[in-house]
Order: sequence, then C-alpha cells, then structure tokens
Amino acid sequence: MPTFDIVCKYAIHEIENTVNMVKRDILNRYDLKGSSTNITLDKKNATIKIESDSEMQLGSVRDMLEKRAVGRKVSLKTFKINDVEKGSGRSVWQNIELQEGISKDNAKRINKLIKDSKLKVQSQIQGEQLRVVGKKIDDLQTIIKFLKEKNLGIPLQFINMNK
Repeated sequence: MPTFDIVCKYAIHEIENTVNMVKRDILNRYDLKGSSTNITLDKKNATIKIESDSEMQLGSVRDMLEKRAVGRKVSLKTFKINDVEKGSGRSVWQNIELQEGISKDNAKRINKLIKDSKLKVQSQIQGEQLRVVGKKIDDLQTIIKFLKEKNLGIPLQFINMNK
C-alpha cells in the first residue's frame, strides 16, 4: 500500500549559508557601518541571535535574514521569532528559534484534518512525524495538496513516498 511521511525539518547547511550571507551583508550595508550589529547561529541550541544598537537596525537584519532564507528555499515558518530584549546601554537583541519536529498538539491537529477530509487514508503519529497510508496514490497526493493549502504555522515536508 502506498505511504508517505509528514515531517518538519530544516537543512542546517542552508541555515548556516543564510546566516553567513547576512553577516557579509551587514559589513557592506552603509546604514550598519560603525554599529555593533552582529548575527550568530548556535547549532547546539538551534537558535539565531541578532544583536544591534537599535531596534531599527535589528529589524533591518531580521529582514535581510528572511530575504536570504527565502532565496535559499528555507521556509520562514522555520523561524520562531521571540521578542526584542534590551541590554545595557542602547544595545538590543533578539533570539530566533529554529523549529524542527512536529509537536504532539500539531500532530493531533494534522491527524484530525486528515480524518476530516473523508478520503480513504489512515494516518498515524510516530514520534515527531506522521505516516499516512492509503490504497490509492491519488488519495495520498490529494492529502499532500490539502495540507499544503492549510496554514498550520509549521513548515511541513512530505517524504518517503512509497508506491
């Protein structure tokens, strides 16, 4: 029987490339010259930290990050943007968490959407992913299209399509 898995992953090398490109952009931007603006990637904690002198510069760097991410085909839903925090003096920073894996609540919500679609498929939660099984591959492709149209707030990938 045809199957596929629904996962939420990101390519760390694409995130690294995106952050490195933004670092180069910061050096070349006239409005950021002479500021202490910086962006760092913490692979261990799956976070990106942006530090700057003002919220306006911080917003500019965040916009550059989003544009570079889109250019490298990284979904913006991968980034969970936290609030801006103020440091000593005029410094501000912002942490951006990288989302990976489907939480139990989201998995249940996706499972319910699949069951409510009334197609002859079965879905099963397997840790941080879902497996969808059906008799017809057309039904599986319909489920993929259906879930892509829904705005679930997390980036979904559909992998391991077996016929």
